[in-house]
Amino acid sequence: MQGDPISFGKFVRLICTASSTVRRAKPLPYDRAEHNIKDLRVMRKITLSLFLIFTLVGVAHAQRYAKVSVGFYNLENLFDTEDGPNNDAEYLPQGANKWTPERYAQKLDNMASAISQIAAGKAPDILGVCEIENRQVLEDLVVHPKLFRYGYQIAHFDSPDLRGIDCALLYRPSVLKVESQQAHPVRIPGEPHIKTRDVLVVDGLVGEERFSFLVAHWPSRAGGEQISLGRRMAAALLMRSLSDSLTTVDPERKLILMGDLNDDPTSPSLIEGLRTKNSPEGLVAGDLFNPMAKLYLDGYGTLAYRDVWNLFDNIITSANLVGEDLSTFKLQQDNQTKAYGRIFNAAFLTQQSGQFKGYPLRTFSYGQFQNGYSDHYPVLVYLVKEVH
Repeated sequence: MQGDPISFGKFVRLICTASSTVRRAKPLPYDRAEHNIKDLRVMRKITLSLFLIFTLVGVAHAQRYAKVSVGFYNLENLFDTEDGPNNDAEYLPQGANKWTPERYAQKLDNMASAISQIAAGKAPDILGVCEIENRQVLEDLVVHPKLFRYGYQIAHFDSPDLRGIDCALLYRPSVLKVESQQAHPVRIPGEPHIKTRDVLVVDGLVGEERFSFLVAHWPSRAGGEQISLGRRMAAALLMRSLSDSLTTVDPERKLILMGDLNDDPTSPSLIEGLRTKNSPEGLVAGDLFNPMAKLYLDGYGTLAYRDVWNLFDNIITSANLVGEDLSTFKLQQDNQTKAYGRIFNAAFLTQQSGQFKGYPLRTFSYGQFQNGYSDHYPVLVYLVKEVH
């Protein structure tokens, strides 16, 4: 029968006590030299035992982990000052927003500053973005002094959106080795005249694990949430179809879907169209888990409208990114919120006074330039795995 378990700390204290006792014990009435030799042998055994114990504990505590940060950020109308083929009249120097080179430079500086702090004071390793006018604004952004050191590369395609706002993925090539990228158009049944943003799919390797990143900006709620729901449902069904196709070909592939979906984690477009699960419990192969859902259900949001918070900025993952087996990448839970997703709602991104106090600090308010950041907060997840 086994004895009562003993803690490691208590065991070490017992060993140290025994060592001290050996050093302090008075010699018995036999030859002192012989006693000293025996004493030294005992001490050597104890010392060796302690060395082995502390070595093993040190190895255990030195277990290393790889950690990858993945974020998404709606950059709220990151336009350049050039007159392009898209409908960008508002964002020209003579336009309604008086979008001068100086204001464009300020916007770039603000976006770079925000991005450089999303992941615990650093820029994310992988970042999906939307509401960017073209590739050039991304080229200008990634060479900004606050982001240059990350060496971001860009996956981007021009979308058919009439305003010309696109989705893109910024990534560090040392983290994500991109193998392919493709844009998939969203076609809305019965409304062929509506041109919206494509779904960007980027495939590649993170370490030795195969990932696909899907970046989207679903149609807005213009005209009303219910009237416009079918448009977002079309985008949701496309993303679900793409996800199923990717995992049918490669069941071990990890998926990360992200975007400004213009709907909350509990909306029909996510629950019925994309068929997401809002709890990590009971997931099976083929399921899509929404790490942002718990935050939304707990009252958090990424944007506010008429004093109501929404969480439109979602990051969604395949079921094989959830669990405790860290031999492959898994989502890391936030110790404070107990959610697997995070919202970067720092004070400097937040309106500090006035009618919209507490809201995200946007670039314009009622047409007045306020040198803000975005009307959305960025969101983030961490992936971790053991490194042997």
